[in-house]
Amino acid sequence: MSDADTTVQWLDRENGQRIAYHCREGRGPGVVFLGGYASDMTGSKASYLDDWCCRHDRAFLRFDYSGHGQSSGSFSDGTIGSWTQDALAALDSLTEGPQILVGSSMGGWIMLNLALQRPERIFGLIGIAAAPDFSQDLWFKLSPEQQDEVNTSDVIAFDEGGSHYAFTRAFFEDGREKLLLRGPMAIDVPVRLLQGMQDSSVPWETALEISRCMTGEDVVVSLIKDGDHRLSRDEDLACLGATISELLGTAEP
Repeated sequence: MSDADTTVQWLDRENGQRIAYHCREGRGPGVVFLGGYASDMTGSKASYLDDWCCRHDRAFLRFDYSGHGQSSGSFSDGTIGSWTQDALAALDSLTEGPQILVGSSMGGWIMLNLALQRPERIFGLIGIAAAPDFSQDLWFKLSPEQQDEVNTSDVIAFDEGGSHYAFTRAFFEDGREKLLLRGPMAIDVPVRLLQGMQDSSVPWETALEISRCMTGEDVVVSLIKDGDHRLSRDEDLACLGATISELLGTAEP
């Protein structure tokens, strides 16, 4: 087991939150993993990337947003904006030089936010079922009665993709201010979007919409016909590793 698997480190933020993270030293460009909604840095994709970067002597960072995993804070207080600020703090404080950002589901939205706010730090982007604007899509899935419940009680329970979540009014309101797919995104680094066509949470057409909004030309969408939302099977993880190698311009598996 690697040191990054056993040693939790802490980033103390100015807002009083403590962000738990694992950081591996290695060559640049480094790799930064951005997890999904209600996930943490111990999942299969994060662990696979840690092992991949270890084998290839590549710098790697994974962390828990506030309210997630081992980080401090209440999950219900989180929004896309606050979790983006966690990610910016981690990128700024814990990495050096250009980075490949790997964003899974909601992490794909945060990945795009970072690329727009720190373009000089980004070597390339890899989205795994990237879900920008998903809070707005989710809002329109709610019935008028459910929307009223959010506005009156500030929270609603919701089943999505076989999982049970509670979404707050602040989460929806903040998400409306952070929408990305309503216009062009000034992102000109190489972008690779991995998307399962059996994804019950993020329609595969979302990946095409992301690609259409990019101002850069080096954007590749890979549709995995039998892939689900998680894309955590061995063959999916091997595809992820090969995608990093391709971005780095190597022939490494």
